[in-house]
Amino acid sequence: MANDKDFVVNGPVIVGKDTKVTVGTITASAIDLATGNYFDDTLAANTTYTISNAGAVQAFQLEVTGGAVGYDISGGVYDSVSFSVSAQNSGPQDIAFKSDGTKIYILGKTGDSIYEYNLSTAWDISTSTYSQSFSVSSQDTQPTGIFFKPDGTKVYIVGETSDNAYEYDLSTAWDISTASLNNTLSVSAQNTAPSAIHFKPDGLKMYIAGFVDDEVNEYDLSTAWDISTASFTQVFSLASQDNTIYSFFFKSDGTKMYAVGNQYDKVYEYALTTAWDISTASFTQDFYVGSQETTPTGIFFKPDGTKMYIVGFNTDAIYQYSTSATATLTWPTSIGWAGGIAPAAPANAETDVFTFTTDDTGTSYTGVKSIDNAS
Repeated sequence: MANDKDFVVNGPVIVGKDTKVTVGTITASAIDLATGNYFDDTLAANTTYTISNAGAVQAFQLEVTGGAVGYDISGGVYDSVSFSVSAQNSGPQDIAFKSDGTKIYILGKTGDSIYEYNLSTAWDISTSTYSQSFSVSSQDTQPTGIFFKPDGTKVYIVGETSDNAYEYDLSTAWDISTASLNNTLSVSAQNTAPSAIHFKPDGLKMYIAGFVDDEVNEYDLSTAWDISTASFTQVFSLASQDNTIYSFFFKSDGTKMYAVGNQYDKVYEYALTTAWDISTASFTQDFYVGSQETTPTGIFFKPDGTKMYIVGFNTDAIYQYSTSATATLTWPTSIGWAGGIAPAAPANAETDVFTFTTDDTGTSYTGVKSIDNAS
């Protein structure tokens, strides 16, 4: 933001000081008037503003650009975009993406392999083309779940043949042709049919789900990403929602968990009051995907949560959904708005400008939307 903004006010505003514009800073939704009198912000989450240190500042402006909040399955919409993997595998079990969205990996149960696809447009599955495969049949002939370390140097598989988790090293990140087995861990004491695997981003927790017991088991790893150091800690049951849970996925900050099951062909959302601690999870809502896939087996979210991907073996296809909502905006109660109604947040990518004045050193403000959709 350049320091050459003009103050734009609808109607006369009388102030006792010079209205020279100084661009200020917003930290964690806190507008600090000691830093300036013109502020700009892009909403990356539902936001509640606070205003402090009015001092001699009798007027200031705030430029707000609307944003999208991801991981919102309540407003989920099928994008009418799908991609068939039947030419490579007739029984896809799970799905993973490269962290930048330019590769998809499908784990196939009938071919006992990982299948890699390149995307010419990141996160758009309609641009996928098949690249290569890697067989895991030497370890498991019924592989069910897949997870990649975020830097692409490790891939993890779970399977039903021996109820094991398998850790592979990739000498070239994200290139499955360079994978080699490193560790094997039995999880049979907790689950006799493991179906999905996930890790905390620091690699110090591992989670494994199974569709026989319909639960997620949590493990601590004393050495990050090394499954040979895993120890079981606790379990969370999903059976109240679905008796055939195939896969699950965590929000990137660990405050939400999503499971997919084919008893009711739904995605189930759970809120965690303590991030990454499944004992604090509680069911919140669900989202029906049966109109696209009646045997959903895998789920994945784009890191910002604005896209969700489902794979299943009824149609042998991947389906893409939009899962975002416009970020909301809550204003301080000290603001009295022209017309008596506080304005809503701008739509995603739109910019509104708001002007505020005070004649009591910040005890109360008068607010007005100066510019609507300036973007």
